[in-house]
Amino acid sequence: MFVHLTNVSIQKHGEDYNSVHGGKWPTRTFRLFLEGTRGKEETDKLFNSITWLVVHSLKAVAPIMASDRHCFECYGYDIIIDDQLKPWLIEVNASPSLTSTTANDRILKYKLVDDTLNIVLPPDGVPK
Repeated sequence: MFVHLTNVSIQKHGEDYNSVHGGKWPTRTFRLFLEGTRGKEETDKLFNSITWLVVHSLKAVAPIMASDRHCFECYGYDIIIDDQLKPWLIEVNASPSLTSTTANDRILKYKLVDDTLNIVLPPDGVPK
């Protein structure tokens, strides 16, 4: 029950909490697990639905989002997936915490920051 609609600060007190991965898997690991248990077609459908949720949630607030070419915002999406592999958007967090709770979590967040910098920095590096 701790995994449903709770964050890691609460989950870690549950008896089924796994301190190695902290209840978080890299997307690739999660996708491979789902492909092995539910099949590729259902997994692709789920990930397409998640993409749809993200895109449409951003479109809904685009008119009121600050637009400044000198900065960017990172959003954290809390999505729960039901037994039928239907994603449900719980909330969107602006500037989510990058605090790491496990070694694997640190790797996940390092990759997030690295990917983000690869997107926002000019291809030739930071101007001098």
